[in-house]
Amino acid sequence: MRLLVQLLSLLFRGTALMLGLVGAGMSLACLGGAFSDRLDAFTHAAPLWLAMAVGAIALGGVAARGAERWVMISLGGVGLLACAILMGPELWAAARFKPATVASSDLKVIQFNVWHSNQTPEKSLAWIAAQDADVVILEEGGGDSRLIVKALRASYPFTSCERGARCDAWIFSRKKMIARGGAAYEGPYLSAAWATLADAKGPFTVMGVHYTWPVPAGPQQAQSRKVVKLASDFDRKSMILAGDFNSTPWSFTLKRQDKALGLRRWTRAMASWPAGKFSRVMAAPAPFLPIDHVYAGEQWRAVRVERGPALGSDHRPIVVTFRRQ
Repeated sequence: MRLLVQLLSLLFRGTALMLGLVGAGMSLACLGGAFSDRLDAFTHAAPLWLAMAVGAIALGGVAARGAERWVMISLGGVGLLACAILMGPELWAAARFKPATVASSDLKVIQFNVWHSNQTPEKSLAWIAAQDADVVILEEGGGDSRLIVKALRASYPFTSCERGARCDAWIFSRKKMIARGGAAYEGPYLSAAWATLADAKGPFTVMGVHYTWPVPAGPQQAQSRKVVKLASDFDRKSMILAGDFNSTPWSFTLKRQDKALGLRRWTRAMASWPAGKFSRVMAAPAPFLPIDHVYAGEQWRAVRVERGPALGSDHRPIVVTFRRQ
């Protein structure tokens, strides 16, 4: 029995040391993302480094003694501090948001990467229809999700993608489209669509985008710069931008984009990926990475920001209800 206790103590101490070293080392490396796109790729895993730091403190505090304990707790503390620098502002902004009562004149927007391998497209379509949104922005509308696009074409009077065209980003609107267009850039998954909509308070532009993954470093940052440039062609005071950015809010890439766009990001620490069975062999009980985002210009105020259920896609949908000021 005594030998078993000693073995468990050794296991816990070794685990605490490993968690502390990796958590502290990786979270400190993430801070280098301010200067290096390669290091910035590690910032997306900040929740993992945070969990390691907490684990080092918990296990080290229980299993270790004396100087060894303080080494493990100190390593965990370093990881906690670095993760607080990365994630703290985002979590604070999320906590400060106060929803308001929705009015009939408000604008309801859905952002949803429906996934080309959607396992239950009928379920996704039924949910979208039940929301009765004014604007629906979709990505990955091909493959198994074509059923969704086809049905929305029939139920929404205005669509950003012309018939016969191959589009990855789609905008469906109940408001009349005065103008529409798209911009596809290099990279395997990036696309952009825009539409200027008629409104009693003046026309406004909606844009939907889809970025590539943050690894390898470079392409996603280039895409971000191009979308910032594209957005500058429109009145950003009344603009709404949404999409699958494949980028978390604690990354320096998204922080730079937030500043460059001149728009307010209303999705704060709202995890949207992974959802349900996000591959043939892997399933997630809950999403943990916020990579789907919705921005708006100063003329808009979000009165409600919600995350939808798992619907067969590897992403959860995001629903934002805006009020024009």
